[in-house]
Amino acid sequence: MFQTIKEWFWLERLWLPPKIKWSDLEDHDGLVFAKPSHLYVTIPYAFGLLIIRHFFEKFIGLPLAKMLGIKEKVRKIIPNATLENFFKHSTRQPSQADIYGLAKKCNLTERQVERWFRSRRNQDRPCKVKKFQEACWRFAFYLMLTVAGIVFLYDKPWTYDLREVWNGYPTQPLLPSQYWYYIVEMSFYWSLIFRLGFDVKRKDFLAHVIHHLATIILFTFSWCANYLRIGTLSLMLHDVADIWLESAKMFSYARWRQTCNILFFIFAAVFLITRLIIFPFWILYYTLILPLHYIEPFFAYFFINFQLIVLQALHFYWSYFILRMLKRCVFMKSTQDVRSDDEEEEEEEEEEEEEKEEGTKDKESDCLKNGLGADRHLIPNGQRGH
Repeated sequence: MFQTIKEWFWLERLWLPPKIKWSDLEDHDGLVFAKPSHLYVTIPYAFGLLIIRHFFEKFIGLPLAKMLGIKEKVRKIIPNATLENFFKHSTRQPSQADIYGLAKKCNLTERQVERWFRSRRNQDRPCKVKKFQEACWRFAFYLMLTVAGIVFLYDKPWTYDLREVWNGYPTQPLLPSQYWYYIVEMSFYWSLIFRLGFDVKRKDFLAHVIHHLATIILFTFSWCANYLRIGTLSLMLHDVADIWLESAKMFSYARWRQTCNILFFIFAAVFLITRLIIFPFWILYYTLILPLHYIEPFFAYFFINFQLIVLQALHFYWSYFILRMLKRCVFMKSTQDVRSDDEEEEEEEEEEEEEKEEGTKDKESDCLKNGLGADRHLIPNGQRGH
């Protein structure tokens, strides 16, 4: 039964254009062709990247965070058995009536109860150091892959004339640069999936899951159908915008607002140009329309283009959030990430309140010192020593 399923799955008419057989893609005369078995190494490579990421975040991300003044804040709250029991067994977001009842029961003000619940919710949230380490890792990786993509593709004829993408398709040999570019990128996305349960969870978590799965499926099918030339171009097009996003996040966590704004505006421009103009009118055109002049449609052609359309739908989804953030930056002077987890704003409010309280205490202390200094002038010289 397994053999029957395998034979059906790898039917030539599903993966290859008419009149092309798997035997046409056998290695010969020093030419190597892409094979599904090549992709097996992406799983162990993904775990290897997770190990590298661990040491990168520990020995590069963490010191860099400290250098930029990002502190690993320990959120402490006053223990309260009644409020803790309500938090764990009833709801993390009490209504106004609940707050009123709890305040009476605990002999606290409603404001104190609200602040306790906000602090308790934030206690379970990842700190900014962790967020910075994640952004730093992704920034370093996207930067490395973008540079690698430029090096690999700058001298390829299909980079400048996309009609070359289909020249000799599908019997196009696999280049070493294509192999490593694909394998490392796919391993990276596997590592992101393996870390989904541990990384910071945001509002667009489901969109990220769909994106990563669609990307891996697209990687697999484009590899097996030998869509490598257009695939590598698409990879570089996607990586170049993510560099600016992750760098903007890093400086946002460090509270370098001006630098963050500049980087975010650059990211928004690059994203909107690459994902809403170049990708649909360049990549999609040359995968959806142009191939019909060279080959007859087959299953892999339809499936890969369906995946690319799903990817484009996600581009529109994220563009909506980016435009909302641009609106905030321009009209509201805020760089708050609208994709952030639900309590991001609460955490910011709590930090601002704590800063105000500390400032108030400092002012009171200064006033007290000044008052004492003024009083000392009223003390007779002979009594100052006492």
